[in-house]
Amino acid sequence: MSAWKPEGYSSVSPYLMCADPEGLIAFLVAVFGAGQVRRFDRPDGSLMHAEMRIDDSIVMVGGGATQHLSSEVHIHLYVPDAAAVYDRALAQGAEAVQPPIRKSADDDLRGGFKDPAGNIWWVATQ
Repeated sequence: MSAWKPEGYSSVSPYLMCADPEGLIAFLVAVFGAGQVRRFDRPDGSLMHAEMRIDDSIVMVGGGATQHLSSEVHIHLYVPDAAAVYDRALAQGAEAVQPPIRKSADDDLRGGFKDPAGNIWWVATQ
């Protein structure tokens, strides 16, 4: 265990700032099966900061009452079934960027979609 970071956290975590953090959290749960690790609310009950676990990684989510929103962010994520995750994302309102394809025999099956907050996710299965 490191004294300088929480146990089970990697050194790098994407931090997604958006206008509708609750919507993004619901999307992460529905598409990736994300689980909430921590959450901090403002005095009015709105979300200030949340940490969501997807497999072995943490994605931090914030937003709402801040002017510091993320611009277009690209996130790459290995998943057991890229095609199934891609289909779930589209069913949850994501915009297609690239259907899952394998460009050559040794490439990953990879597809991309834009979530409702404007982040682009690239999901791949080796």
